[in-house]
Amino acid sequence: MKCTYACNSAEHTMARRQFLGGVLGGAVGVVGGLGALAQPSFAEQLKKEQKRVLVFNMAGGLSQLESWDPKPGTDTGGPFRAIPTSVPGTHISELLPKTAEQMHHLAVIRSINTRQGDHGKGSYEMFHGRRQTPGMVYPNIGAVMAKALGSDKRSLPGHVVVSNSTGGRGNNAAYLGPQFASISVGSGQPPNNSARPDGLEEKADLLRNDFRRQVNDQFTARRRTAKTDIYTQNYEQAISLMNQRDVFDISKEPQAVQDRYGDSEFGKHCLMARRLLENGVTFVQVSHSNYDTHNENFNFHLEQLGEVDAPFSTIVADLHERGLLESTLIVMLSEFGRTPNINKYYGRDHWGNAWSVCLGGAGIQPGAVIGKTNDNGTAVADREVDHGHLFHTYLRAVGLDNKGSFNVGGKPIPMADPAYDCIEELII
Repeated sequence: MKCTYACNSAEHTMARRQFLGGVLGGAVGVVGGLGALAQPSFAEQLKKEQKRVLVFNMAGGLSQLESWDPKPGTDTGGPFRAIPTSVPGTHISELLPKTAEQMHHLAVIRSINTRQGDHGKGSYEMFHGRRQTPGMVYPNIGAVMAKALGSDKRSLPGHVVVSNSTGGRGNNAAYLGPQFASISVGSGQPPNNSARPDGLEEKADLLRNDFRRQVNDQFTARRRTAKTDIYTQNYEQAISLMNQRDVFDISKEPQAVQDRYGDSEFGKHCLMARRLLENGVTFVQVSHSNYDTHNENFNFHLEQLGEVDAPFSTIVADLHERGLLESTLIVMLSEFGRTPNINKYYGRDHWGNAWSVCLGGAGIQPGAVIGKTNDNGTAVADREVDHGHLFHTYLRAVGLDNKGSFNVGGKPIPMADPAYDCIEELII
């Protein structure tokens, strides 16, 4: 059964300076544009030290009671059991049995209170770490991480959204500039139009690009602007992406690996995400939708988390086995949680007052459980936090100064809302 309803909200209706990546980008596994200039062992070390971020957006509002904070046997608990995990004393929902085996790599925050039940506002807060402010547009977490972690010095785009729709840049980098905005890819295949046309020989393509660069350089010498710089940067990055298009192709993986991730769209997206991260992409977002379960909450979570459990647990284990988890922050979030109260349609409604987020890797304390809710999950009982604290924590987890600023036109603008700080006990 596929979820086809919604709550009727509006939300439910690639630089010259990267030439090394372009020149050497034909070798999959370019790290920081070094390619063949680096010795294999050195390149591998650089790969492991590069910080990355992987965000799973459970769009619509994942129920904390059917995932990270089950309350079996209570008036709000629903029909599912809580099961033990690889962390002694920590239990999660039985809908996530494979994830339970990986919890020693992960952590849970069970005490989130954003007081927000609107899809658009909730999503903005969780992805920006700030409340929406009239007249001010902030970059989202992908753009912030791409900029702060130096993705512009690498050959592939630094901010990639893996979804069902492909093509185009997002409009989510604000004052950081379009080079840090998201690029959408999907389907487990290389991006559309990323292969040289059959009728165009490689030599002719190289010649025309050399000519374009000469003309661009002449123009830049006389009439250089920020817009021309961005145009040039995007064009060069596109060429580099074409040279490395196989990075996006999950069919290059051994069949046994593909089988581990599964044949679902979410599984394919997780496998693509892992390939992107290990080949130098700074920030990857994977989405899984239809959690807005006002009706039949239990049936839909049974199906939705059934699709998520194996691929999510596989990518956590895969990153660990490849030595990348210690440098990769993983976050699974939603715009809010769902009501402890079960409505007359056996659904749960929007709930921002007491819910959970799962995260791990990078500088996050593995196995930690932060905060708690009361016995039936209707309120935070200990260590209340919200979107601002989470955003600061993400920055610290990848080694950034969460109180640091971006220099925008000579003016310092804080990377995160200065009214908040990180969750210190969650940081290693």
